[in-house]
Amino acid sequence: MEAPVAGIDVSKDKLVVYFQGKFYEFPNDNQGFEGVKRLLPKGCKVGIESTGIYHINLAKCLVGEYDVRVINPLVLKKFKDFRGKKSDWNDAKKLAELVVNMGSEFATSDARELTSQWDFVVKDIVRVKNRLRRDLTLLGYNDSLSKKNLSEVLKGKDSVVLAEVKFLLDQLERLEARKREIEEGLEDLVPKDSLIFTIPGIGKTLGSIILARVGDVRRFVDKRKFVAYCGLDPVVESSGKSVVSRGVSKRGDAVLRRAFYLAALSAIRVNPVIKRFYEEHKSRLKGKKLIIACARKLAVITWAVLYYNKPFDANE
Repeated sequence: MEAPVAGIDVSKDKLVVYFQGKFYEFPNDNQGFEGVKRLLPKGCKVGIESTGIYHINLAKCLVGEYDVRVINPLVLKKFKDFRGKKSDWNDAKKLAELVVNMGSEFATSDARELTSQWDFVVKDIVRVKNRLRRDLTLLGYNDSLSKKNLSEVLKGKDSVVLAEVKFLLDQLERLEARKREIEEGLEDLVPKDSLIFTIPGIGKTLGSIILARVGDVRRFVDKRKFVAYCGLDPVVESSGKSVVSRGVSKRGDAVLRRAFYLAALSAIRVNPVIKRFYEEHKSRLKGKKLIIACARKLAVITWAVLYYNKPFDANE
């Protein structure tokens, strides 16, 4: 017998459940989760729209007893019948209709949470470094963050700008220490023998991040779906005989996109396939566009290695 299906629209404060032709409303808290569990039979397929962090606790509560599917809001937006006035009730109903054939199994773990923290910390490190360079220029020094240059800066006369430099250096030290802790934790939580680590350019940290974000790669039946999930699928506009590339869609996983971008910077130097791809395309693509194209190529290689369970082979 086919398992019954439910759709749940999630907002910060409430849950709207559509099940067997009826709507039910619960608070988005532990009491509401228990209400949902009393309503839905075990084994039920449950479609939940991904809504920032507000769906996560509900999904954690249901996973194990239910077949939980988290659906990207963009899928709802593209759904051909999803038109007219948007409402929580309509969303819940469409989620139930979508979940039969669409969506991905919900997966959450300490590893995935650490990747989110890593992305947050990396962005903060970049922000702090950029501010430091700005302050060094204001103080009349070059903007190098080398120990030698910073040592000279700190010997300078006290000023409001130098006070900020000292504050930012303390902040940077804490951020980089936390980044190291996160990376060590990630490496302990993912399989150390994964074939992703046979791909030149993908080291322990970025490989761990990719594994934690992707989960089971077998849910991506072809490379295009995987590339789109990584937010690296190209946006192409055509008009008459002209076809213009508008970069990447950026609709996928932002953390994965950043990880593949950083890995591509290394792969250009050490991965023979990516290095050859870089050389073949550098006359047509420049700067960041070329790196993104290399990141997309690296994502395809990663999908093939993991999907077919074969080590990287530069000759294939």
